[in-house]
Amino acid sequence: MQTRKIPATIVTGFLGSGKTTLLRHLLTNAQGRRIAVIVNEFGELGIDGELLRGCGIGCDEEGEENGQLFELANGCLCCTVQEEFAPVMEQLAARRDQIDHLVIETSGLALPKPLVQAFQWPALRNAFTVDSVITVVDAPAVAAGRFADDPDAVDVQRRADDNLDHESPLAELFEDQLATADLVVVNKTDGMDAATLAAVEATVRAETPAGVKLVHAQHGRLALDVLLGLERAVEDVIDERKTHHDEEEDHDHDAFDSVSVTLEVSDRNKLLTVLTSLVERHEIYRAKGFVALPGAAMRLVVQGVGQRFDSYFDRAWRGDEVRATRIVLIGDHLDGPALQQEISAGLMA
Repeated sequence: MQTRKIPATIVTGFLGSGKTTLLRHLLTNAQGRRIAVIVNEFGELGIDGELLRGCGIGCDEEGEENGQLFELANGCLCCTVQEEFAPVMEQLAARRDQIDHLVIETSGLALPKPLVQAFQWPALRNAFTVDSVITVVDAPAVAAGRFADDPDAVDVQRRADDNLDHESPLAELFEDQLATADLVVVNKTDGMDAATLAAVEATVRAETPAGVKLVHAQHGRLALDVLLGLERAVEDVIDERKTHHDEEEDHDHDAFDSVSVTLEVSDRNKLLTVLTSLVERHEIYRAKGFVALPGAAMRLVVQGVGQRFDSYFDRAWRGDEVRATRIVLIGDHLDGPALQQEISAGLMA
């Protein structure tokens, strides 16, 4: 009798598309399914993993453990599979009778195809099957032309701005995430008119294989049956899905920098203003971190994509935690000390 394989769903998508929100909704509405989670975070701080822990993932309503969160805090998961991914998967395989499904949230900078190809390794193939690759798309970002159909026009615009890196691989990365998808979640569609949504879908479908379904979501709210149980066995067909990076022996994320800055923050709105101004002068794609405000018992979460920032209090600081403000900035050609000084000066102005 053949041992049951653990179905694995890979959730990918560009920075700020809403992958973690989708995952949080999925896991807090698990309907008794025992779901293991691997969260990959690009940068020093495993902020996405910390947010997941904050919403009680891993426990059912009675507080009993029903899943396990494995956080890989350094590097892109598809680049570090040999060092970190394989041992974690071995641990999960040993507990396969306790796991109904595995969900892997990749970094926003990850290429999905090499990760899926890792499931072709005999040690993984015997224990796992890739149920599907789900790509989450930030509908407002696409509507704003951040990934236009005419890359030459985008290139002209980028070259006109001396502050931008003119050889950014972001458009290709976005296209590769769509090229490997079994399901595309067009997220953040609330408030979007029909014509704009149709234009977003046209842009997405231009890079998506024929037959791949597009579904709309607000705040990542989708039923489990839509996301899990697609049974595509993607490891068997991934080599046929063509991407921009197929000819590269080793894909390289050196174009992306991740720096961490430690700050003294007294005013929430001032911090958001300073960060918004900062991304206008630097090639910063993503900012995220925790903020300790004077006199506030709650920890403030700050997240930003491009010039769109939001913030909210997620939980009280624990007694064993150091109340400090640390922000991770992800982008191209970032100088950590210079950014630290620039932000600090802006906060003091």
